[in-house]
Amino acid sequence: MIKVRHVSGGYTNELILKDVSFDVKKGELFGIIGPNGSGKTTLLKMISHILPARSGEIAIKGKPLSTYSAKELARCVAVLPQNIVQTFSYSAKETVSLGRYAHQSGLWQTFSDEDERVVQAVMEQTGIKQYENEPIDKLSGGERQRVFLAQALAQNPEILLLDEPTNHLDLAYQKELLDVLKTWTRKNHLTVVSIFHDLNLAGLYCDRLLLLNDGKLTVCGTPDDVLKKSRIEEVYHATIEKHPHPEVPKPQMMIVPHEETDDREVVVRENLLDVTTERIVLESPQPLRTMSSGVTGSGVGWHRVFVNRHVSEDYDCIDHHQEMVDYLKRNGFYPNHTVAMMTAVELTNVSYRYYEGDGFSVLIVVTASIGNATDASVGKTDRSGFQPGTINLWVFINGKLQDEAFIQCIMTTTEAKAKALQAMEIKDQETNTQATGTPTDSILIAATQRGQILPHAGTATPLGRLVGKGVFQCTKQAIKNNFNRRDAQK
Repeated sequence: MIKVRHVSGGYTNELILKDVSFDVKKGELFGIIGPNGSGKTTLLKMISHILPARSGEIAIKGKPLSTYSAKELARCVAVLPQNIVQTFSYSAKETVSLGRYAHQSGLWQTFSDEDERVVQAVMEQTGIKQYENEPIDKLSGGERQRVFLAQALAQNPEILLLDEPTNHLDLAYQKELLDVLKTWTRKNHLTVVSIFHDLNLAGLYCDRLLLLNDGKLTVCGTPDDVLKKSRIEEVYHATIEKHPHPEVPKPQMMIVPHEETDDREVVVRENLLDVTTERIVLESPQPLRTMSSGVTGSGVGWHRVFVNRHVSEDYDCIDHHQEMVDYLKRNGFYPNHTVAMMTAVELTNVSYRYYEGDGFSVLIVVTASIGNATDASVGKTDRSGFQPGTINLWVFINGKLQDEAFIQCIMTTTEAKAKALQAMEIKDQETNTQATGTPTDSILIAATQRGQILPHAGTATPLGRLVGKGVFQCTKQAIKNNFNRRDAQK
């Protein structure tokens, strides 16, 4: 749809763009990104024929841009610049209607029924129908931006050029506007070329991205190919982290702020534990990076408070997550900062121990009961006839874990728990086979993210060996504690 070949140019004698070449396909949402002064707006002005190229060629639909008349180009290409000056106080509808000019003919430029249908449709799709009779200068910046987008769409163009279209919009309207554009590319085969400053929006919505730096094309490709951590750090001169979006297969960039080094040593160890019959609580002096299966705080996050709560053996709740949130609030804990678990185990049977490694350390905390111990390889679902039991495992690491180490730590912890059950000859009472855990086991891995970098936690690594040893010993001891209490109560 658009071909740009060896284009260079700029303003007066200054060369802003230098030998840029790329293609844009029909029905594609194509993003242009780059730091300030990289030539993004200059490139968009050249494609829209506002600014002539000094050298090279731009073609629209296979035809050189220079051969288009102004009205012919307007029927094909609509432009939404970053800053629009509205001289007259037209109503929103009148402003949108100006977009139909390129499709009108004759001396009196009659506004047809088709023009009215298109104007009404684009006002509805851009969410400005309620403002149609409002003067444009009385609207907010975001509302005006949507009016001008509707004006551009009213041209019924095949190509839409946008310069930072979400600039004045709040989060909800950013999503709404980009959803509209994405829908138009798919349903109406509209080709959209847009400048983005927000790399995450560009990565979420664009089919392909072009990265400019110092007027030169750095790379052009899919968002995942373009938004490489090392490349973005080099071009933008900022420290970033790249993570996949949690809901869609798109990359997201996280800025890492510069922080003054805190020389205070933060070590999570047993003196931070508060053990009562109602709950076990550990409050860290700083947020820890966590990966857990807790009732609250599940998944990956940052948390400072950790709660293992005792519930009765006949605990039954339809919405246990909300019930836990309510419990935390009643007891002075902020749910968003808390990883919380529950168990019917007597909490004073807890086993915990602090282990020191070479440059790092680990605190293991385990509560365990095996009344409904299960063999995971059998996978029986009906455990209603057995005494409740749960093994909750907390692993606190004083060190800096990479993502791979978090996952390996979960594997090592699970293997060590299963080995402890094997060593104690715990059986699945239904199948009489070796038990590997209980159906309601929970796990927490939490790291201070300070000190020594720990890239791995497999069983052959120093961290993995220490975690495996600690979980094995503490799980065995927690089960023994529970057995001893039960025997003493007989």
